[in-house]
Parts: sequence; C-alpha cells; structure tokens
Amino acid sequence: MRLFDVLGPVMTGPSSSHTAGAVRIGLTARNLLGETPKTAEILLHGSFAATGRGHGTDRALVAGLLGMLPDDERIPDSFSLAQQAGLDYTIGTVVLRGAHPNTALLRLEGVSGRKLEVMGASIGGGRINICQIDGITTNFGGDHNTLIVHNQDTPGHVAEVTTALAQRGINIATMQLYRSTAGGYAVMVLECDQPLPDTLIAELRGMQGIVKVTGLNLAQQTETREGA
Repeated sequence: MRLFDVLGPVMTGPSSSHTAGAVRIGLTARNLLGETPKTAEILLHGSFAATGRGHGTDRALVAGLLGMLPDDERIPDSFSLAQQAGLDYTIGTVVLRGAHPNTALLRLEGVSGRKLEVMGASIGGGRINICQIDGITTNFGGDHNTLIVHNQDTPGHVAEVTTALAQRGINIATMQLYRSTAGGYAVMVLECDQPLPDTLIAELRGMQGIVKVTGLNLAQQTETREGA
C-alpha cells in the first residue's frame, strides 16, 4: 500500500470519491477527446445520482472537462466558468446495469466536431476506472502513461504498436485488448512506464487500419496547478 492510499489525494473537497474522483473522470474524458469539449451530456448513476449534487460531483465533472485538476480552488465555480468558456452541458441521471455506484457516463463533442462517449467510475481515494470508451469495455485508471489505439480488428496491429514502443525504449506495464466483434472494431489499451512522445502518436496515426490514437501521459492527470 502506498502512502497516497492512506492519506488520500490533495484535493478541493468535500469527498475524494464524489469530488476528486469525479474531477479526474472529467479530465480524463477531455484528454481522451483530444481537444476542448464544446458540448457535454453528463449522466450520473447510482450514488453519484443520489448524492452527487450535495458532494459537488456535478461541478467536479464539469471542472474536469474544463481541464482542472482535483486541487483546483475554482472547482465550486465550474458552472459559471463553463458558461464563460462556451461549454454547453446538461446533467441528468441514468441506470447502468452492473456499474459501480459512483459512475458517470459522458457524451462529448469537441470544437472540431469529434465525438466521444466515456464511462468512468470513482473507486475510492480519488482513484478512477475508465470502464468504457465508445461502448467498448475497457479497464484503466490513469495511473500510468496510457496509449489507447482504436483500430479495425485485423492481423498485425498489435505487433506494429508494440514494435513502435520498443524502438523508443518504452516499456509496457500492462496491455489489454478489447473488440466489438471478430474482424470489427477493436481497442488496445497499453499502460507504459515511460512518457509517450508526440512522434510516436503521429507514427501510429499514420498506420493503415488505425482509426484513432490517444496518448495520456501521467503528468496530465496528476500534476498540480503550481507544477503545470
């Protein structure tokens, strides 16, 4: 167990699960979108839906979508800041079968028209789990530098991606493969020990059959405002 697990995150309260975790879900969704969100449909499930307003979960998710970190003192003012930034959002509730009680479903559209659906759960102590991306089941929490590759489920992509990482001396901590159907749409999630350079992302995006590539470096998720 790490000291962080005992003490909890540095955060703007009141709750590590309902507030800090919610900020991280929103921030991760923004980073997965890869651009500033223009519209956001935010749906709360379970405990998030029942008690989220009192814990500031709704404000925390919007704050994350604006790019704030869990220790940002502006989190309570996120609604008015979203209006100033031109983020058009709605907040509602949803029942998700088998989902963690602290789960949010975010449907985003970016300034360029790019769309993304992310389901994330706050699992305690400010930690999160991204459960789905665009309807495909995933399982990662932003505790490593993470490479996410959306591709057509055809032979060779795993070898191409892992070779590109090896050539740059990037070690793979975990690798998970998900797909909708055989030969259909697939997602690779690789958690890595080293940061993911822009040149790697650009190379992977140029490969045939790869639809979308996102690199989430750990600093995006954990640095404080003073270190930004």
